[in-house]
Amino acid sequence: MSDRVFSVILLPTSECNVACDYCFEHKEKHRLSRLMVPLLTKRLLEHMKHGGYEECEIYWQGGEAMLMGPQWFADTGAHMARAAHEAGKTFTHYLQTNLISYSSAWKEVILGLFQGELGTSMDYPNPHRKLFSGSAEGYTDIWTKRLKEAQRDGIEIGVIAVLHQGSIDIGAEAFYRYYTEELGLDNFQVNTPFPGGPANEVEGQFRLDNRELAAFLVELFDVWMERGFHSGVKLGPFDALMDHFQGQAARLPCIWKENCSNQFISVDSKGTVAQCDCWVTSYPEYFFGNIFQEPSLTRMLETSPARRAFVERPGRLVEDEDCLECRYLSICHGGCPVRAYSATGSLLKKDPYCEVYKAVFHTAETHAQKLLRRRKSSAPPDRVQPVLPSLGGALATSRRV
Repeated sequence: MSDRVFSVILLPTSECNVACDYCFEHKEKHRLSRLMVPLLTKRLLEHMKHGGYEECEIYWQGGEAMLMGPQWFADTGAHMARAAHEAGKTFTHYLQTNLISYSSAWKEVILGLFQGELGTSMDYPNPHRKLFSGSAEGYTDIWTKRLKEAQRDGIEIGVIAVLHQGSIDIGAEAFYRYYTEELGLDNFQVNTPFPGGPANEVEGQFRLDNRELAAFLVELFDVWMERGFHSGVKLGPFDALMDHFQGQAARLPCIWKENCSNQFISVDSKGTVAQCDCWVTSYPEYFFGNIFQEPSLTRMLETSPARRAFVERPGRLVEDEDCLECRYLSICHGGCPVRAYSATGSLLKKDPYCEVYKAVFHTAETHAQKLLRRRKSSAPPDRVQPVLPSLGGALATSRRV
């Protein structure tokens, strides 16, 4: 059996309790029924058996996943664990939430099912994440309170920050201080924006100048290396890139997977299957099928014309774009298909942030090389062992005497 891992982004609901300006997801009042969980679990376990997967990582998000309530997750996790145990497989669960609904009622299920960790999001500055009946400032205040409550409950929290023009304008120094000093975080990551889904009036603020964005990220990388790298602050994707360029095992983000079609899918509350949450919530023309309506997930993925386009994308990029000439092709593989599709209308184009990625890769490579040289120069020299004569040599010498 293979020890490969299969990942599923599961959206138990498309409902949400906030009103972010730039959200690309289609919202509707629908939730994954408890009655459908056994069938969902069965389909996933069958696919794991066919593919030789020992483990399936489940990334629960939404919509807003916490609207399902802690007991729903406790019951669902327990059922999936029993079924996986009987099949000799493992489900590992992760939770991504806006944190607005957090209370200590979640503590037990997060410490158990989610290994004491959760992911959330907050941009800096925050003009776009808003409450339904309030401002962005009100959202930030409530989110910060919930963050502190979860931290007091012993939960480790990772934060995703989506960059926008305000982030660029405020500068890398102030940006870094907000997350590490004001929020007291030692684990956060930056994501590049993309205008997914239907166009809206704030999209212009997320079409960043690539040169400005690259300069910001390079400066942020330098700030992190100076202040956070050696003190244990994790800043993604920079930390994974440092691992990669130092020759260590690195878990790079999904945008740089060799081919995301081979490694994960997304399933919404109705059973719709697509490549990731961006596709399953925004682009019906690229749906793979329905996990509840088709008898085999494996067969669906093998025969879906929509998925075939994802499978063939890396080869097409090498043929049609300039990716083959790039020294970083083995890292990014042409970048994220949904970013390409949202910007150009074709997933057979390379990621529009190509030049930004190159600048970040070069910065990571430079820092990694400096570290490796420093370690090599400061390492104690190998101890020189004295050459002892062999028994035969000693006897020969005694004869000459």
